[in-house]
Amino acid sequence: MNGMLRWRWICLFGLLAFVPGLASCQKKSTDRVQGYVEGEFVYVASPASGALNELNVRRGDQATAGEPLFALDDADERAARDEAVARLAEARATLADLTKGKRPSEIDSLTAQIEQVRVALALSLSELERHEKLIASRAASIEEVERLRAKADQDRKRIEQLEAELTTAQLGARSDQIAAAESLIRALEAALAKAQWQLAQTRQLAPQSGLVFDTLYRKGEWVTAGKPVVILLPPENIKVRAFVPEQRVGALKLGDAVQVVADGVAEPFAGKLSFISPKAEYTPPVIYSQENRSKLVFLVEIGFTPDVAARLHPGQPVDVILGSRP
Repeated sequence: MNGMLRWRWICLFGLLAFVPGLASCQKKSTDRVQGYVEGEFVYVASPASGALNELNVRRGDQATAGEPLFALDDADERAARDEAVARLAEARATLADLTKGKRPSEIDSLTAQIEQVRVALALSLSELERHEKLIASRAASIEEVERLRAKADQDRKRIEQLEAELTTAQLGARSDQIAAAESLIRALEAALAKAQWQLAQTRQLAPQSGLVFDTLYRKGEWVTAGKPVVILLPPENIKVRAFVPEQRVGALKLGDAVQVVADGVAEPFAGKLSFISPKAEYTPPVIYSQENRSKLVFLVEIGFTPDVAARLHPGQPVDVILGSRP
């Protein structure tokens, strides 16, 4: 009887010793979750079509922001740019000619004609005055006086006409013609800017620094407009996605420090929670833990500094240690 009692006490002590260990395992299971590395790629393409003339990077290279990545054949774009430059130069010359008025030689010709008519007018007036004096002695006829008076009036009107033409010639073109020429120049300037932009788009530079994840064309191949040629993976676009159980997510907040453990790496990677999904979902099939299956989980994302992120690889399975509860 005493032996049976002693056995019961041994079992009870063993059970009590096991309970803390069980609680520790349960805590560990909620603090350590599975995840994977994900990369958000940058697909570099050109809005133009053409043969691939230059490919300046290879898969696995580290590209620097602003570094040339590739160049397409730009013969058509260069010709369009040159045509736009020539048309704009022609329009500007036309506007300059309109604002100048008549040529200096034409102005001089009108001035000379005015002087000639003035001389003729002076002569007509002199002849008219002399004939008017001769009428009293009947040495001149009234018809001759009337003719000379008409000739003088004609010379005056001719002077007024030439002076008006001279004023108009000095003013240049009409305001509506100048406005139309200025509008044409603005349109051609816009066309030139577009042509220059299209020419620039045949050469693509790295928008960000990062790993050249892949190149999709070889030199000499035809590239369709909008098709990516180079795929970049900037380190700031590398993150870890994990799924946290519903009973644990309430204790998390953005900016919390976490550790990420990867196979074959002795030291864990330090990161911070950058996203916590507000929407619950079922455990995705990529997580094979039986204890988490069919339970609600929340997606979280972990960001890293660029030097840490550069050591991670998209698709790599990892464990995320969330740390102790507050």
